[in-house]
Amino acid sequence: MAETKPKHKIRIIRNAARCNHCGDVIESAYRHDFNTCSCGRVSVDGGHDYLRRCYASPVDYTDLSETEYLPLEEDRK
Repeated sequence: MAETKPKHKIRIIRNAARCNHCGDVIESAYRHDFNTCSCGRVSVDGGHDYLRRCYASPVDYTDLSETEYLPLEEDRK
């Protein structure tokens, strides 16, 4: 099976979410900066390295993250 290469890289500008139950906006600023809202239903993690969400149902939160797509190094040649 042929290996597929990604077409772009994602840069995370802001890693944040709003809990749809308590209304808290929680943000992860750096890798392993695991934060949970005041009601405990939604958590964010990863800072600018990865986007991770913990929740019981996808309707528990609204994603407020900001990202941008960057070309791969080989595309800049």
